[in-house]
Amino acid sequence: MKKIAIIGGSYLQQPAVEMAQACGYEVHCFAWREGATCDKVADYFYPISIVEKEQILEKCEEIGIDGITTIASDVAVPTVCYVAERMGLIGNGYENALKSTNKYLMSRCFAEAGIPAPAFCRVKAGDDLSALSAFSLPMIVKPTDRSGSLGVEIIKQREQLVPLVTKACDYSFRQEAIVEEYIEGREVSVESISWKGRHYILQITDKVTTGEPYFVELEHHQPSNLPSDIQERIRELVPRALDALHIRYGASHTEIKITPTGELFIIEIGARMGGDFIGSTLVKLSTGYDYLKATVEVAMGRFEEPVISESHFSGVFFLSEETKRLRPLIANSSALKDVVKAEITDPELRHITCSGDRSGYLIYQSNESRMCL
Repeated sequence: MKKIAIIGGSYLQQPAVEMAQACGYEVHCFAWREGATCDKVADYFYPISIVEKEQILEKCEEIGIDGITTIASDVAVPTVCYVAERMGLIGNGYENALKSTNKYLMSRCFAEAGIPAPAFCRVKAGDDLSALSAFSLPMIVKPTDRSGSLGVEIIKQREQLVPLVTKACDYSFRQEAIVEEYIEGREVSVESISWKGRHYILQITDKVTTGEPYFVELEHHQPSNLPSDIQERIRELVPRALDALHIRYGASHTEIKITPTGELFIIEIGARMGGDFIGSTLVKLSTGYDYLKATVEVAMGRFEEPVISESHFSGVFFLSEETKRLRPLIANSSALKDVVKAEITDPELRHITCSGDRSGYLIYQSNESRMCL
């Protein structure tokens, strides 16, 4: 039986574990046990932090894995690529993984390749921030190496610069942040899969966020209802951006802003499936294409050109204090039409500052229209 390593053990990784098993692979999962659900599902579970790439490599060599992947964690991507590179497995290369998981290095790649993206500046706590005087307000500050909207805030007054930069740096593993010009407009994500440098756009996803100051996602809906001409321009731009980051294999998740005048700006790219059930669930519900299976199979060196066989509406709503109206709907979801799955994961509702603060979700599929709750 062939063996696959999956890096990360949260509930967001569990679909990958279950899919790999359904494909007939023996699954070896690596993550801290705290907060893991995959320890009860994977064939073998190793309580090793996903950032301990040398330890994971040593164990993977001992096991003799045939492939390695992750589906919902930027932090896991460098480890996946490090192990794949050293074991001669399918991957995008360790140095390229660092560029796709560090917002500053990513922005540099976009600038060098002429990809439209926000102006940016890397900063550290205590730095002289006078270079930011060229940036108009508002601005966005982000840790360079975190995901899930963690540490992301809007800067609307210059006196906020120092405290918010310091805060973002505190969230960063590298103690650094990136300050970007704020792009006003609508945000979508683009779900893709790549094989030998050829990129296949699978779906464009509309999103609803909390807005300022944290911009945490509250809803995702497929397909996008953007005008067809803008969608076509997005489909032309994304492969160029993926090439700029040297992403050649596997799933990717590209975030794009569209200004009121129709300009496109690449915000960032994850060299993995979109989280929030976008990749693991929504793409298959809306297109019929098993994106999750394809991602697992690419890691194992197998690929078939995507075929979009269906056309449905799909989406997810997340529960929080901001969306507390959803609690009774999720609790009684069996009475709702088109609900695929709904769950309250935490009885406590919180005002959300990052995706980890959400307390539940509702996933739907419809043949008629996107769901409104």
